[in-house]
Amino acid sequence: MIVFVGFLLFLGFGFDVFYIGEGALTFPIGSLAALGIGSVSALTSYYSGDRAVLLSTGAMAVDRALSSAASPDDTYKIRQLDNVVEEMSIAAGLPKPRVYVIPDSDPNAFATGRDPEHASIAVTRGLLDTVTRDELQGVVAHELSHVRNLDIRLMTVIAAMVGTIALLSDWSGRGMSSGSRSSSNSRDNDKDSGAAGLILLVVWVVAIVLAPLIAQALAMLVSRRREFLADATGAELTRNPLALASALEKIDREAAPTLSVKRGTAHLCIADPLGRAMGLREGFLPDLLATHPRMADRITALKQMAYQA
Repeated sequence: MIVFVGFLLFLGFGFDVFYIGEGALTFPIGSLAALGIGSVSALTSYYSGDRAVLLSTGAMAVDRALSSAASPDDTYKIRQLDNVVEEMSIAAGLPKPRVYVIPDSDPNAFATGRDPEHASIAVTRGLLDTVTRDELQGVVAHELSHVRNLDIRLMTVIAAMVGTIALLSDWSGRGMSSGSRSSSNSRDNDKDSGAAGLILLVVWVVAIVLAPLIAQALAMLVSRRREFLADATGAELTRNPLALASALEKIDREAAPTLSVKRGTAHLCIADPLGRAMGLREGFLPDLLATHPRMADRITALKQMAYQA
Protein backbone atom coordinates (compact mmCIF):
# COMPACT_ATOMS: atom_id res chain seq x y z
CA MET A 1 0.00 0.00 0.00
CA ILE A 2 2.88 2.37 0.76
CA VAL A 3 4.41 1.62 -2.65
CA PHE A 4 1.01 2.13 -4.27
CA VAL A 5 0.52 5.56 -2.68
CA GLY A 6 4.12 6.55 -3.44
CA PHE A 7 3.74 5.59 -7.10
CA LEU A 8 0.51 7.59 -7.36
CA LEU A 9 2.14 10.64 -5.78
CA PHE A 10 5.12 10.39 -8.16
CA LEU A 11 2.85 10.26 -11.22
CA GLY A 12 0.81 13.20 -9.92
CA PHE A 13 3.93 15.21 -9.13
CA GLY A 14 5.28 14.73 -12.65
CA PHE A 15 1.95 15.58 -14.26
CA ASP A 16 1.61 18.79 -12.27
CA VAL A 17 5.21 19.86 -12.88
CA PHE A 18 5.47 19.10 -16.60
CA TYR A 19 1.93 19.93 -17.72
CA ILE A 20 0.27 22.30 -15.29
CA GLY A 21 3.07 23.96 -13.36
CA GLU A 22 5.21 24.79 -16.41
CA GLY A 23 8.25 23.24 -14.79
CA ALA A 24 7.63 24.53 -11.27
CA LEU A 25 5.84 22.81 -8.41
CA THR A 26 2.39 24.34 -7.89
CA PHE A 27 -0.91 23.32 -6.33
CA PRO A 28 -1.58 19.72 -7.51
CA ILE A 29 -4.68 20.44 -9.59
CA GLY A 30 -4.28 17.54 -11.99
CA SER A 31 -3.55 15.01 -9.25
CA LEU A 32 -6.52 16.07 -7.16
CA ALA A 33 -8.84 16.06 -10.18
CA ALA A 34 -7.80 12.52 -11.14
CA LEU A 35 -8.05 11.37 -7.52
CA GLY A 36 -11.53 12.89 -7.23
CA ILE A 37 -12.80 11.16 -10.39
CA GLY A 38 -11.22 7.85 -9.38
CA SER A 39 -12.71 8.11 -5.89
CA VAL A 40 -16.22 8.82 -7.19
CA SER A 41 -15.99 5.78 -9.44
CA ALA A 42 -14.73 3.60 -6.57
CA LEU A 43 -17.39 4.87 -4.15
CA THR A 44 -20.11 4.10 -6.69
CA SER A 45 -18.83 0.54 -6.88
CA TYR A 46 -18.50 0.46 -3.09
CA TYR A 47 -22.18 1.22 -2.48
CA SER A 48 -23.77 -0.59 -5.43
CA GLY A 49 -21.12 -2.96 -6.72
CA ASP A 50 -22.28 -5.95 -4.67
CA ARG A 51 -25.70 -5.91 -6.32
CA ALA A 52 -24.10 -5.67 -9.75
CA VAL A 53 -21.75 -8.59 -8.99
CA LEU A 54 -24.55 -10.83 -7.75
CA LEU A 55 -26.75 -9.92 -10.71
CA SER A 56 -23.98 -10.62 -13.21
CA THR A 57 -23.42 -14.13 -11.81
CA GLY A 58 -27.11 -15.08 -11.83
CA ALA A 59 -26.96 -15.74 -8.07
CA MET A 60 -30.21 -16.76 -6.39
CA ALA A 61 -31.09 -15.94 -2.80
CA VAL A 62 -31.22 -19.03 -0.63
CA ASP A 63 -35.03 -18.91 -0.29
CA ARG A 64 -35.45 -18.81 -4.05
CA ALA A 65 -32.85 -21.57 -4.48
CA LEU A 66 -34.80 -23.74 -2.03
CA SER A 67 -38.07 -23.20 -3.87
CA SER A 68 -36.49 -24.19 -7.16
CA ALA A 69 -34.55 -27.20 -5.82
CA ALA A 70 -34.92 -30.16 -8.15
CA SER A 71 -34.56 -32.93 -5.54
CA PRO A 72 -34.54 -33.54 -1.78
CA ASP A 73 -30.75 -33.84 -1.98
CA ASP A 74 -30.51 -30.34 -3.45
CA THR A 75 -32.78 -29.01 -0.71
CA TYR A 76 -30.62 -30.67 1.94
CA LYS A 77 -27.39 -29.15 0.56
CA ILE A 78 -28.85 -25.64 0.33
CA ARG A 79 -30.23 -25.80 3.88
CA GLN A 80 -26.87 -27.10 5.06
CA LEU A 81 -25.17 -24.11 3.41
CA ASP A 82 -27.53 -21.71 5.19
CA ASN A 83 -26.89 -23.43 8.53
CA VAL A 84 -23.10 -23.37 8.05
CA VAL A 85 -23.15 -19.66 7.21
CA GLU A 86 -25.17 -18.97 10.35
CA GLU A 87 -22.90 -20.95 12.67
CA MET A 88 -19.71 -19.46 11.19
CA SER A 89 -21.17 -15.96 11.52
CA ILE A 90 -21.67 -16.64 15.23
CA ALA A 91 -18.09 -17.92 15.48
CA ALA A 92 -16.77 -14.79 13.75
CA GLY A 93 -18.97 -12.46 15.81
CA LEU A 94 -20.57 -11.03 12.66
CA PRO A 95 -24.15 -10.48 11.51
CA LYS A 96 -25.30 -13.30 9.27
CA PRO A 97 -24.70 -12.24 5.64
CA ARG A 98 -27.20 -12.82 2.87
CA VAL A 99 -26.67 -16.23 1.27
CA TYR A 100 -26.80 -16.89 -2.47
CA VAL A 101 -26.41 -19.93 -4.71
CA ILE A 102 -24.93 -19.59 -8.21
CA PRO A 103 -26.15 -22.11 -10.81
CA ASP A 104 -22.68 -23.08 -12.02
CA SER A 105 -21.13 -26.54 -11.96
CA ASP A 106 -17.58 -25.34 -11.18
CA PRO A 107 -16.81 -25.24 -7.42
CA ASN A 108 -16.16 -21.68 -6.27
CA ALA A 109 -17.35 -19.04 -3.81
CA PHE A 110 -16.99 -15.35 -3.06
CA ALA A 111 -18.03 -12.67 -0.59
CA THR A 112 -19.09 -9.14 -1.43
CA GLY A 113 -20.57 -6.12 0.33
CA ARG A 114 -19.17 -2.92 1.78
CA ASP A 115 -19.19 -3.93 5.47
CA PRO A 116 -20.36 -6.76 7.78
CA GLU A 117 -23.87 -5.27 7.95
CA HIS A 118 -24.22 -5.33 4.15
CA ALA A 119 -22.34 -8.51 3.26
CA SER A 120 -23.32 -11.38 0.99
CA ILE A 121 -21.79 -14.82 0.44
CA ALA A 122 -22.36 -16.72 -2.79
CA VAL A 123 -21.34 -20.29 -3.56
CA THR A 124 -21.77 -22.31 -6.73
CA ARG A 125 -23.85 -25.45 -7.04
CA GLY A 126 -20.65 -27.18 -8.03
CA LEU A 127 -19.15 -26.41 -4.64
CA LEU A 128 -22.19 -27.79 -2.80
CA ASP A 129 -21.93 -30.98 -4.87
CA THR A 130 -18.17 -31.35 -4.36
CA VAL A 131 -17.29 -30.68 -0.72
CA THR A 132 -18.22 -32.25 2.59
CA ARG A 133 -19.81 -30.28 5.42
CA ASP A 134 -16.46 -29.69 7.14
CA GLU A 135 -14.93 -28.52 3.88
CA LEU A 136 -17.90 -26.25 3.22
CA GLN A 137 -17.42 -24.82 6.70
CA GLY A 138 -13.80 -24.03 5.82
CA VAL A 139 -14.81 -22.27 2.58
CA VAL A 140 -17.53 -20.25 4.31
CA ALA A 141 -15.08 -19.29 7.08
CA HIS A 142 -12.63 -18.08 4.42
CA GLU A 143 -15.29 -15.88 2.83
CA LEU A 144 -16.48 -14.55 6.19
CA SER A 145 -12.85 -13.70 6.92
CA HIS A 146 -12.86 -11.36 3.93
CA VAL A 147 -15.88 -9.65 5.49
CA ARG A 148 -14.33 -9.59 8.97
CA ASN A 149 -10.99 -8.26 7.66
CA LEU A 150 -12.78 -5.52 5.65
CA ASP A 151 -11.11 -6.65 2.42
CA ILE A 152 -13.91 -5.19 0.30
CA ARG A 153 -13.24 -1.78 1.82
CA LEU A 154 -9.51 -2.13 1.19
CA MET A 155 -10.03 -3.14 -2.44
CA THR A 156 -12.33 -0.13 -2.88
CA VAL A 157 -9.49 2.17 -1.82
CA ILE A 158 -7.20 0.37 -4.24
CA ALA A 159 -9.79 0.70 -7.02
CA ALA A 160 -9.80 4.45 -6.46
CA MET A 161 -6.02 4.58 -6.77
CA VAL A 162 -6.00 2.36 -9.85
CA GLY A 163 -8.60 4.62 -11.45
CA THR A 164 -6.56 7.70 -10.58
CA ILE A 165 -3.39 6.20 -12.04
CA ALA A 166 -5.26 5.22 -15.20
CA LEU A 167 -6.59 8.76 -15.61
CA LEU A 168 -3.17 10.36 -15.06
CA SER A 169 -1.64 7.92 -17.54
CA ASP A 170 -4.32 8.66 -20.13
CA TRP A 171 -4.14 12.43 -19.70
CA SER A 172 -0.35 12.42 -19.88
CA GLY A 173 -0.34 10.14 -22.91
CA ARG A 174 -2.74 12.42 -24.73
CA GLY A 175 -0.62 15.41 -23.81
CA MET A 176 2.56 13.79 -25.11
CA SER A 177 0.94 12.63 -28.35
CA SER A 178 -0.61 16.02 -29.09
CA GLY A 179 2.46 18.01 -28.08
CA SER A 180 0.43 20.11 -25.69
CA ARG A 181 3.41 21.85 -24.13
CA SER A 182 4.74 24.84 -25.99
CA SER A 183 8.31 25.02 -27.21
CA SER A 184 8.99 28.01 -24.97
CA ASN A 185 7.79 26.03 -21.98
CA SER A 186 10.13 23.20 -22.94
CA ARG A 187 13.07 25.62 -23.20
CA ASP A 188 12.21 27.07 -19.80
CA ASN A 189 12.12 23.57 -18.30
CA ASP A 190 15.48 22.67 -19.83
CA LYS A 191 17.04 25.91 -18.66
CA ASP A 192 15.69 25.71 -15.12
CA SER A 193 15.94 22.03 -14.35
CA GLY A 194 19.01 20.95 -16.31
CA ALA A 195 20.18 17.34 -16.23
CA ALA A 196 18.27 16.46 -13.06
CA GLY A 197 15.02 17.67 -14.59
CA LEU A 198 15.72 15.71 -17.78
CA ILE A 199 16.34 12.51 -15.82
CA LEU A 200 13.14 13.09 -13.83
CA LEU A 201 11.22 13.63 -17.06
CA VAL A 202 12.55 10.42 -18.62
CA VAL A 203 11.76 8.36 -15.50
CA TRP A 204 8.30 9.91 -15.27
CA VAL A 205 7.53 9.21 -18.95
CA VAL A 206 8.58 5.57 -18.54
CA ALA A 207 6.41 5.32 -15.40
CA ILE A 208 3.44 6.81 -17.26
CA VAL A 209 3.79 4.29 -20.09
CA LEU A 210 4.00 1.38 -17.64
CA ALA A 211 1.48 2.86 -15.17
CA PRO A 212 -1.54 0.65 -16.04
CA LEU A 213 0.56 -2.53 -15.74
CA ILE A 214 2.25 -1.40 -12.53
CA ALA A 215 -1.06 -0.37 -10.95
CA GLN A 216 -2.67 -3.69 -11.85
CA ALA A 217 0.33 -5.62 -10.53
CA LEU A 218 0.21 -3.74 -7.22
CA ALA A 219 -3.54 -4.34 -6.93
CA MET A 220 -3.08 -8.07 -7.56
CA LEU A 221 -0.26 -8.16 -4.99
CA VAL A 222 -2.61 -6.79 -2.33
CA SER A 223 -5.33 -9.21 -3.42
CA ARG A 224 -2.98 -12.21 -3.12
CA ARG A 225 -1.85 -11.19 0.36
CA ARG A 226 -5.46 -10.87 1.49
CA GLU A 227 -6.17 -14.40 0.23
CA PHE A 228 -3.44 -15.77 2.50
CA LEU A 229 -4.84 -13.74 5.39
CA ALA A 230 -8.38 -15.02 4.74
CA ASP A 231 -7.10 -18.62 4.72
CA ALA A 232 -5.39 -18.05 8.06
CA THR A 233 -8.38 -16.29 9.61
CA GLY A 234 -10.73 -19.00 8.32
CA ALA A 235 -8.56 -21.67 9.93
CA GLU A 236 -8.67 -19.65 13.16
CA LEU A 237 -12.47 -19.59 13.08
CA THR A 238 -12.95 -23.31 12.35
CA ARG A 239 -9.92 -24.59 14.30
CA ASN A 240 -9.63 -27.01 11.36
CA PRO A 241 -7.14 -25.83 8.71
CA LEU A 242 -7.10 -29.26 7.06
CA ALA A 243 -10.78 -28.93 6.10
CA LEU A 244 -10.09 -25.78 4.08
CA ALA A 245 -6.94 -27.35 2.64
CA SER A 246 -8.99 -30.37 1.51
CA ALA A 247 -11.63 -28.08 -0.04
CA LEU A 248 -8.95 -26.13 -1.92
CA GLU A 249 -7.48 -29.38 -3.24
CA LYS A 250 -10.87 -30.39 -4.63
CA ILE A 251 -11.43 -26.94 -6.13
CA ASP A 252 -7.95 -27.03 -7.66
CA ARG A 253 -8.65 -30.35 -9.37
CA GLU A 254 -11.48 -28.80 -11.37
CA ALA A 255 -9.96 -27.48 -14.61
CA ALA A 256 -13.10 -25.82 -15.97
CA PRO A 257 -13.56 -22.05 -15.49
CA THR A 258 -16.47 -20.66 -13.48
CA LEU A 259 -18.44 -19.32 -16.43
CA SER A 260 -20.85 -17.29 -14.29
CA VAL A 261 -18.07 -15.10 -12.87
CA LYS A 262 -16.69 -12.36 -15.10
CA ARG A 263 -13.12 -11.11 -15.33
CA GLY A 264 -13.81 -7.91 -13.37
CA THR A 265 -14.85 -9.85 -10.26
CA ALA A 266 -12.34 -12.71 -10.51
CA HIS A 267 -10.31 -11.44 -7.55
CA LEU A 268 -13.33 -11.87 -5.23
CA CYS A 269 -13.46 -15.66 -5.59
CA ILE A 270 -11.73 -18.21 -3.38
CA ALA A 271 -10.02 -19.59 -6.51
CA ASP A 272 -9.30 -18.00 -9.88
CA PRO A 273 -12.60 -18.51 -11.76
CA LEU A 274 -11.11 -17.89 -15.22
CA GLY A 275 -9.30 -21.22 -15.50
CA ARG A 276 -6.00 -19.52 -16.30
CA ALA A 277 -2.74 -21.44 -16.08
CA MET A 278 -0.98 -18.34 -14.70
CA GLY A 279 -1.92 -19.20 -11.16
CA LEU A 280 -0.34 -22.66 -11.47
CA ARG A 281 3.14 -21.46 -12.38
CA GLU A 282 6.05 -20.19 -10.37
CA GLY A 283 8.25 -17.26 -11.25
CA PHE A 284 8.29 -13.52 -11.64
CA LEU A 285 5.49 -13.12 -14.20
CA PRO A 286 2.88 -15.27 -12.40
CA ASP A 287 3.74 -13.52 -9.13
CA LEU A 288 3.20 -10.20 -10.92
CA LEU A 289 -0.08 -10.85 -12.74
CA ALA A 290 -1.98 -13.67 -10.99
CA THR A 291 -5.12 -12.68 -9.09
CA HIS A 292 -4.61 -15.47 -6.53
CA PRO A 293 -1.61 -17.13 -4.87
CA ARG A 294 -0.64 -20.53 -6.18
CA MET A 295 -3.10 -23.03 -4.75
CA ALA A 296 -0.25 -25.36 -3.76
CA ASP A 297 1.28 -22.60 -1.62
CA ARG A 298 -2.03 -21.94 0.13
CA ILE A 299 -2.58 -25.64 0.81
CA THR A 300 0.96 -26.02 2.16
CA ALA A 301 0.48 -23.06 4.51
CA LEU A 302 -2.77 -24.54 5.85
CA LYS A 303 -1.17 -27.95 6.39
CA GLN A 304 1.68 -26.27 8.26
CA MET A 305 -0.89 -24.85 10.64
CA ALA A 306 -1.92 -28.42 11.41
CA TYR A 307 1.74 -29.55 11.61
CA GLN A 308 1.25 -31.88 8.64
CA ALA A 309 3.36 -30.23 5.93
